[in-house]
Amino acid sequence: VNSTRSYSDSLSIFHQTMSANRIEYSEKYADEDNEYRHVILPKDLAKSLPKNRLLTESEWRGIGVQQSRGWVHYAIHRPEPHILLFRRPLGTDPQSGQVDSQLKQQALEEYKHQFGLRK
Repeated sequence: VNSTRSYSDSLSIFHQTMSANRIEYSEKYADEDNEYRHVILPKDLAKSLPKNRLLTESEWRGIGVQQSRGWVHYAIHRPEPHILLFRRPLGTDPQSGQVDSQLKQQALEEYKHQFGLRK
């Protein structure tokens, strides 16, 4: 244990860790351009977030949201601000966060097949 850490700092870290353990993640869903997911934060954790702007990647990772690379917090759902909405382009490589043209084509074919679309 770090002896320079105060009791209140330790308690804050404990509460943040406990809140991070209660974060819920949706399944991914998609359209022809992006894949999406939403993340449901414990309401006590969400109360400490900025109200009128999107979170940066370092901010959402800093509160305990864990997901692969490439996700962007793109909208605020005003009726339920504890639900964070994320998206990333189809074909994003989860390791690099960059769009891979081959992965994009595969994801688009999957999307078309899933919804019976043929172009």
